[in-house]
Amino acid sequence: MVNTRKKDILSIIESAVSAVDTQKAIKEIIHLHRSALTIEKNKYDLDLYKNIYVIGGGKASCPMASAIEDVLGDRLSGGVVVTKYGHKQKNLSKIEIIEAGHPIPDENGIKGVNKILALLKDIKRGDLIFILLSGGASSLLPAPAGNISINDKKIITDLLLKSGATIDETNAVRKHLSRLKGGQLASLLYPAESICLILSDVIGDRLDVIASGLTVPDASTFRDAVDVLKRYSIWNNIPRPVMNHLLKGLKGEIAETPKSANPAFKRVKNIIIGNNKSAAAEAEKKAKELGYNTMVLSTFIEGEAKEVGKVFGAIVKEIAESERPLKRKACIIAGGETTVTVKGKGKGGRAQEFALSASMMINGLKDVAIVAVGTDGTDGPTDAAGAISDGTTISRALEMGIDAREYLENSDSYHFFKKLGDLIITGPTNTNVNDLYMAFVF
Repeated sequence: MVNTRKKDILSIIESAVSAVDTQKAIKEIIHLHRSALTIEKNKYDLDLYKNIYVIGGGKASCPMASAIEDVLGDRLSGGVVVTKYGHKQKNLSKIEIIEAGHPIPDENGIKGVNKILALLKDIKRGDLIFILLSGGASSLLPAPAGNISINDKKIITDLLLKSGATIDETNAVRKHLSRLKGGQLASLLYPAESICLILSDVIGDRLDVIASGLTVPDASTFRDAVDVLKRYSIWNNIPRPVMNHLLKGLKGEIAETPKSANPAFKRVKNIIIGNNKSAAAEAEKKAKELGYNTMVLSTFIEGEAKEVGKVFGAIVKEIAESERPLKRKACIIAGGETTVTVKGKGKGGRAQEFALSASMMINGLKDVAIVAVGTDGTDGPTDAAGAISDGTTISRALEMGIDAREYLENSDSYHFFKKLGDLIITGPTNTNVNDLYMAFVF
């Protein structure tokens, strides 16, 4: 690919990610003057609170915690947040940062949750809790219910991730295997007052889905959780303690997750501080500055990554041959979160699988490119944010003796693009607002 074109692509990605930087977002909406705290249109007199704590989790929770500590300083009584390994930027003076496993939960996540629970064991009315949530919190804040072990959670999470289940479906299961998810954290914090700052990594910014809905009512049920596991043919493979727990829930022997009538939810204020729409809008703005004809196609993209990749390939073909729906030079932008049904033993992520599938559709076309990236800088269990494919991807692979279809069928998009040198490596970006997909016709 011509270096100037790749430079444009990377510049657009950088602008989009910068637009949803968590530290910047928090400091733009939170202002403190003496004891008067303003968050958007909400006002709080901090002198009225006995203790102010910070808790949370997610891949962007460390910079979020840093921003809160910068604003509130010595007014904080303490805090604990849990982030993904490699995402801790620095030690903070008031808030402890713990690194843990993602997307598969681990013992460090349990340790982090236990520290949060210990911090909050004596909270009461008159205390104020800041909850910081971003993508990844569902895995990073494991609190297994009943007799479920962390190993059981690892197994069920791995089965769900490989099944092709949507994030909504996956979280319906998670909520019913947890002591915190599905609004149960809000119940735990009651009657203290809480402010939940949320960086959305969910299509449509659904509060009941982001981080498995820790602070909002849960409409899903034990029946929904069981139906998901049966729908994706993994019910018979789940650990026995998980099955027993869900069956008890079906029989009414375990209480359902809290619903909207629960008074705890009146004590929580949920605020979205950034989302995929913001990132897509900034990507479009930057592309226009670089001289592209632009269109934001949708920020609600979902479905199998390889199938959505084919659709983007078809759009590129249409522009290249007929200049519809845009004239050259064109940049189509979209956002969302696809899924991957893992069928092989390779390594990859949804963005890389998207790009690999798209490369077959645009094979041989001149002056085109398709890009997919995770805004958090990590696509699946890899060190890449995503990948770039163009009209020469397949031919360059064949020259190296690489069969793209074989790599796609083995769920091995990472090694495919690594051999071609077309991975996008950003490292942790301090944010997480789903994925961005871009199609270019130069």
